[in-house]
Amino acid sequence: MANPNLGTVTSIIGDTITAALTTTTTTTLLAGVTNKSIKVNSIIVSNINGTNSASCTFSFYDGTNDRYFSYLITIPAGSSVVLIDKNNGFYIKEGCEIRGGASLNSYLNALISYETMS
Repeated sequence: MANPNLGTVTSIIGDTITAALTTTTTTTLLAGVTNKSIKVNSIIVSNINGTNSASCTFSFYDGTNDRYFSYLITIPAGSSVVLIDKNNGFYIKEGCEIRGGASLNSYLNALISYETMS
């Protein structure tokens, strides 16, 4: 697994992805890329159902194990929760992933802001 030296970075590209969370909590939401580092800046989860709450689970998959940084966090109906912000961001290297899911299909949306460095 390549892990670039951040002191020699020549390119930093910001991006944002979104996902409708399903009940499969091992769904890959963001995966590491060969010869690049990804810095996760924020993860925001919104409950788009106006009546019922739902819970979310997110993990950092290290290539072997899921290490949870959010486990069954309840998102009230019509609300959003910031799971990760710029003050506690982290890096993903090749072979690693951010995985996530919800207690109910079609209730929760995730927005992930990140930078790819090479």
